[in-house]
Amino acid sequence: MILRPCLEKVRPLLHFKNPLNTHCSHSFAIDLEEEAQTESFESSNYLPAHQVFDEKSQKVSLNNHLLFEYSRNSFNVEALNLFVGIHRNGFSIDGLSLSCILKVSACLFDLFFGKQVHTLCVKSGYFDNVSVGTSLVDMYMKMENVDDGQKMFDEMEDNKNVVTWTSLLSGYSCNKLIDRALEVFRVLLVGGVKPNAFTFATVLGVLADKCVVEKGIQVHSMVIKCGFEATTSVGNSLINMYLKSGMVREATAVFEGMGDRNEVSWNGMIAGLVTNGLYSEALKLFHMMRLAGVELTRSIYVTAVKLCTKLKELVFARQLHGRVMKNGFYFDNNIRTALMVSYTKCGEMDDAFKLFSIMHKFRNVISWTAMIGGYMQNNRQEQAANLFCQMKKDGIRPNDFTYSTILAAHPSISLFQVHAEVIKTEYQSSPTVGTALLDAYVKTGDTDEAAKVFEEIDEKDVIAWSAMLSGYAQKGDIQGAVRVFRQLVKDGVSPNEFTFSSVINACVTSMASVEQGKQFHCSAIKSGHSNALCVSSALVTMYAKRGNIESANEIFKRQPERDLVSWNSMISGYAQHGYGRKALKIFEEMRKRNLDMDNITFIGVISACTHAGLLNEGQKYFEMMVNDFHISPKMEIYSCMVDLYSRAGMLDKAMALINKMPFPAGAIVWRTLLAASRVHRNVELGKLAAENLISLQPQDSAAYVLLSNLYAATGDWQERAKVRKLMDVRKVKKEIGYSWIEVKNKTYSFMAGDVSHPLSDSIYMKLEELCGRLKDAGYQPDTNYVLHDVEDEHKEAILSRHSERLAIAFGLIATPPGIPIQIVKNLRVCGDCHTVIKLISKIEGRQIVIRDSNRFHHFKGGLCSCGDYW
Repeated sequence: MILRPCLEKVRPLLHFKNPLNTHCSHSFAIDLEEEAQTESFESSNYLPAHQVFDEKSQKVSLNNHLLFEYSRNSFNVEALNLFVGIHRNGFSIDGLSLSCILKVSACLFDLFFGKQVHTLCVKSGYFDNVSVGTSLVDMYMKMENVDDGQKMFDEMEDNKNVVTWTSLLSGYSCNKLIDRALEVFRVLLVGGVKPNAFTFATVLGVLADKCVVEKGIQVHSMVIKCGFEATTSVGNSLINMYLKSGMVREATAVFEGMGDRNEVSWNGMIAGLVTNGLYSEALKLFHMMRLAGVELTRSIYVTAVKLCTKLKELVFARQLHGRVMKNGFYFDNNIRTALMVSYTKCGEMDDAFKLFSIMHKFRNVISWTAMIGGYMQNNRQEQAANLFCQMKKDGIRPNDFTYSTILAAHPSISLFQVHAEVIKTEYQSSPTVGTALLDAYVKTGDTDEAAKVFEEIDEKDVIAWSAMLSGYAQKGDIQGAVRVFRQLVKDGVSPNEFTFSSVINACVTSMASVEQGKQFHCSAIKSGHSNALCVSSALVTMYAKRGNIESANEIFKRQPERDLVSWNSMISGYAQHGYGRKALKIFEEMRKRNLDMDNITFIGVISACTHAGLLNEGQKYFEMMVNDFHISPKMEIYSCMVDLYSRAGMLDKAMALINKMPFPAGAIVWRTLLAASRVHRNVELGKLAAENLISLQPQDSAAYVLLSNLYAATGDWQERAKVRKLMDVRKVKKEIGYSWIEVKNKTYSFMAGDVSHPLSDSIYMKLEELCGRLKDAGYQPDTNYVLHDVEDEHKEAILSRHSERLAIAFGLIATPPGIPIQIVKNLRVCGDCHTVIKLISKIEGRQIVIRDSNRFHHFKGGLCSCGDYW
């Protein structure tokens, strides 16, 4: 047994500089035809180790054994040097020598040297040797030279065995040519070649990557027939295939049926359970593995730490950290990075940074990105941005995951600067980076730039499509959102639940067709995504905001689970539609279930009290929010309370609340108080509110219009004229009132006194007819709502031509009797129109729904859902 001592003599010399190591970044190739004196070989660094082979009478088997020892122990450069020395000194070389050195060439990824050996194989007459031919196929495939590998395989003709076929199959698999690998397996079977265990293990790996579980089951049957079900490598491949296909039960059956499990078996099973979200089961299996006495390898440690990350098991992670240090794996970068990620997920950023700091020179782009991502996940964008800058200073080049992570740190980082870096590094076409970049632009409201980024992405996945669609939805661009959705479907991309959620949210805008939301609802049902939480919550919001509170409630009741968005949407929906008691009933149900609540919940609740005139209830819920739920009121809550007091005529109490606010009142609060001052004709308080509102938003027309209307309501036409003149001087434009109605999937808009519609004559004829019937029903125009200094007769004419009346008249003549009419108005409905629409709903027998700037009004049978309290 001379080989082990020889190898032990060689190992100390491995620390010396190898003559070939100067070429390590290039090729290890040496001219095998170069003549050299024996003395030159003997003078190399390996002379002491090779003296035993100086005599040419040594048997070739001894040379091969030493070659194999080098190769087996991954001393590939040393194996190459030894082979060159053997060849130059005229020692005999056989097929085993050539097969071994071809494997070494593949490990060194040295194609040039490999081709030299290929030439030597031909010259030596070993080209027809099946072992040599198979090694050549394997070498070319491993060096990604697929064409030469296939050519070599073809040239072997009938001189092939199952190992040769398996090498070709494995080569295609390693080069991600999955379909060609499966075709090789099919031809192998047709040709009558009996697969071995490695063949089955390889093809099962291919099927796992392709997720073709049906064919995998067929191969499993063949495995059993051929008697390889007990082979560990085949069992491991079956476990991998089933788990990648989500077939946990089948994978478990294979695992439990294995008589001989190794570390790969346990690690594959645990990792697969983690991938399939079965974290508790994975943890139980890990403990079983420990009880079975299985040695923990690097891979198992990484999987176990990832399991801690998923479960956020900080104590378990610390225990693993300690065991890693005891077992000598502490300097393994993969394990340390996994531990670092686990600490960040558990919110232990200091511990994570300590680990990161200890890594020093061993930090790579993965560890840097993990640390940056940890800061991002813990809402520490500033630290993430600083670390990103430090990473570049240290010469570490960011990868696509780094850019995808740091882009979410805007505005702590310069979006344009990072975008420029992405372009320089040519990552703009990467789906992950492109999606993160367009999402960053969407958040800044720049959908035009986001669309440009979107076009640059080479292979757009459903996430990129959904992000772009979401951008249009957030901006209220329904046409852009629908265009993206249609293109997505046309390109053969299957929408997921987030795609549907985004496009349904886009249908909330008043510019969207009512039918569009219903169509997307139907599409979500057909695709099986309608019950997804984000989709059903979006549907509740969409129907509630588009006037169909009954459909919103039906979806809400059918939801298998509800999130806070669903509950809040239902409460605010009932509040906006004037059903205050129903809104409060939903809230009380939330309380019984001890569900979490936020400011938005209480905005909906107090708004419900405001619109229904429930003063005492509103006060009670405000106190409950502060004292019981310990939620600090935001500006919107105070605005709701000011509105509650103002509608009840308690302007002094509203002003007292404003003075007690812990922060200066914002525009929304002063606008609410100003509107209330106009209703109650409190000029002094109105002036105060208007002055504050104008100082905050000098270009907002609402302040000027409300103040001028207040003066008009009190008959102070001189002051009204001054306000109007001030608007002209400051070039503040009053928002024009519009009303929209949708008929046969087409939206029509009207403004006061509009005569642009093709059916304008018919519309005004209908209004004349209605005018007579209204007077017969006892209607008397309330000219106080005409804020112009003109005669009463002219005021009546102005009232009769308000935009909502024109829209309703068109709806009456353009739709069949009995069909509900739905109108959207950008301004508040005036009191006189409110009275008229109640009467029209009765004399025409129509349900009329109007959504104005404040709320929904459901008119039916001469009554309104607001109870005349709006």
